[in-house]
Order: sequence, then structure tokens, then C-alpha cells
Amino acid sequence: MWTGKCSRCIALTLYPLVLISIICNAALFFPGWDVKYAKHGHLTKEVYYMGGAIGGGFMVLIPALYINRTGEQGCCGNRFGMFLSIVFAAAGAAGALYSFIVALLGLGNGPLCKHAGTWTTPFKHSNWTYLTDSESWGECTEPTNVVQFNIGLFGTLMASSCLQVLLCASQIINGLFGCMCGTGNSEKEPYVIG
Repeated sequence: MWTGKCSRCIALTLYPLVLISIICNAALFFPGWDVKYAKHGHLTKEVYYMGGAIGGGFMVLIPALYINRTGEQGCCGNRFGMFLSIVFAAAGAAGALYSFIVALLGLGNGPLCKHAGTWTTPFKHSNWTYLTDSESWGECTEPTNVVQFNIGLFGTLMASSCLQVLLCASQIINGLFGCMCGTGNSEKEPYVIG
């Protein structure tokens, strides 16, 4: 059966998405590519939720490592291992969904920036219209280009978490087939009563 090879492909595709999520989350701590805003706490609150590092990062990395093991011969490359991959994939999907929600909130609320001399989120109640109104981005005087910075990074987090959810969902389906039909990792798979 092809389920073992499919698991390996899914895991290998998840690894770069995990890395992208962690890098984007880390970059969000340095708006304008400057450390002073993090030191003084002038960061968007969604950055502190660590959606990319925790949700799209570690909560997807652990399942990806296990899913990769189901594509090999050995302890995880059998029907029971495929059953466990369903549980891990569901946890990964939950982490990716958390990352997506945090990024969605980050885009919806807009960046924390200096506006009219005070630190505020001027686009919080704009109903997303600020995303297409590039002339309004100048309302944020500090950090430099913070609106583009947040849109780019939170947008990337949303895209990578969507792909992670789709891949984890496909592993759930693949795991179901692996439970029923086997992984195809070895010629004779051990039968597990359970």
C-alpha cells in the first residue's frame, strides 16, 4: 500500500512550513528590523500569542516527526503506528489552526504603532479596509513601514498554517487508509489486535 510513502511526503512538506512559521513569528518581534520596540513593549499583542512558534511551529513539528516515522519500517510503520499518526495529525491541525487564528487577529487589528504622538492600534476598527488603503498606512509614523511588515508576516503565517491544516487533514485520511490496508513499508506487516 502507498500510505507509508504518502506519510513521508506529508512530513517532508510540513518541515519547511514549520520553519517558515517559526521565522515569521520571530521576525514579528522586530518591527522595522529594530530591537528597541521589543525592549519597550511596543509590539502588537498578537505577537505575544506566539501563534507561529507554538501553533504552526512546535505543535506541527512533533506530529511531522512522528508522521515521518510511519513512512519507515520499524515500530511506527504499521497499522497501529498509522492509527497514532491520526491523533498526532489532529494535534498538528489544531496547532496550525491556532496559528491561523492568531494571524487573522493580527491582520484584523492592525499593527501597534505611533499615531499622532501616542502608541495605539489605529486600524483596529477599520473592518479590514486598511489592507487595501495604502494611503492610510502613513498614519503609522513609527516603526517605519510597520503596516507592510505586519501584513507580510501575518499573511505568510496565514498561508503556511492553511497548508499545514490541509496536510494534517490529508494525513488523517491517509492514516485511516493505513489502519485498514497497512502501510506497505514491509512485505509482511505484524497484525496488531486492538
